[in-house]
Amino acid sequence: MTTEPVADPPLRAAADAFASEAHAGQIRNYNGRPYIQHPRAVATLLREAGYGEDVLAAALLHDVVEDTDTEARAIRERFGADVADLVDALTEDPSIASYEARKDAHRGQVISAGPDAIAIYSADKLSNVGDLRLLYGTEGEAVAERFKTPLDVRIALWHRDVGALGALNPPPPFVADLARELEALEETRAGILHNS
Repeated sequence: MTTEPVADPPLRAAADAFASEAHAGQIRNYNGRPYIQHPRAVATLLREAGYGEDVLAAALLHDVVEDTDTEARAIRERFGADVADLVDALTEDPSIASYEARKDAHRGQVISAGPDAIAIYSADKLSNVGDLRLLYGTEGEAVAERFKTPLDVRIALWHRDVGALGALNPPPPFVADLARELEALEETRAGILHNS
């Protein structure tokens, strides 16, 4: 999948430029590449699924408030209420200290925000699991050193994502893909652990 800029229409171009600047110098733990490649990959999944410009802009911006110094107000002022509301839904509550509790609360917050937020969230999780599976295939258990949270906890949370999202009617896009990618990650991990 391409992670080149997905910008053409003005809103998407502006979101891509804003996210690129906000994430400048950041590197993804999942693959060691520039961080901006992740929101671009999420936006690409959504674009290929036929989502509109507000959703694509929010996908490009989905980690900006959570992972940079950007304030939510700046997103609202620059991109409007629809995009800002999606980004707000996709931003975790930093006041929840427990990693698992924060992730569970975030999932509930996204589900309450509706189908567009759920679609971005699902595409985000699909991208994360896919990146981790590829990285795990080359680094094995050593990949755990890149993260503060144990792999078993991350995998358990992704299973909870699949269960909660899959229970929605109708199930949102990417959930079946996410379930398959998670299964492939676990198979890769089992094979490497078995042979080590």
